[in-house]
Amino acid sequence: MRKYIALISILILAALAVSVSAMTSEPPAVGATAPAFKLVTNEGKEASLSDFQGQWVVLYFYPKDFTSGCTLQARNFQRDLEKYKKAGAVILGVSVDTAESHKDFCAKEGLNFKLLADIGAKVSEQYGSVMEYNGMRLSARNTFIIDPKGKIAKVFLKVGPAGHSDEVLAALAALQSQS
Repeated sequence: MRKYIALISILILAALAVSVSAMTSEPPAVGATAPAFKLVTNEGKEASLSDFQGQWVVLYFYPKDFTSGCTLQARNFQRDLEKYKKAGAVILGVSVDTAESHKDFCAKEGLNFKLLADIGAKVSEQYGSVMEYNGMRLSARNTFIIDPKGKIAKVFLKVGPAGHSDEVLAALAALQSQS
């Protein structure tokens, strides 16, 4: 019986260590090379960061398709999509939802930018954007502006969905004026 309890205790501690390490991964710092990735889009095709080399990239992580905050955030990016295009920037949304869920979310909300399926949360981990919620691992609401050379230019952590697109556009304009 003692061996059984000891084994269970070890397994519980190991599981806690894994979940704590996943939650404490640090986001890449400004000036660092943006972590590379290849994920399936809402269109069912693979997309990688290198596909957007030479462009500004707004890479935003969000918890879940069809939820109120995530829908508001996505709608605001869609509302401002022409402003991003004029600034030479693409928007890429990332969550742990499936490509099929992303496809349905884009169709329902009229989204014309790519959503990427990070089912195993690997990319979310690379960007320090993983959280636990009700026993599930989700992408945390963080955004990264990546410059045309593939470097992290700006980091937004724990963003509020309502005014976030305006905040990103202002930061993007400031960064581009410095270039």
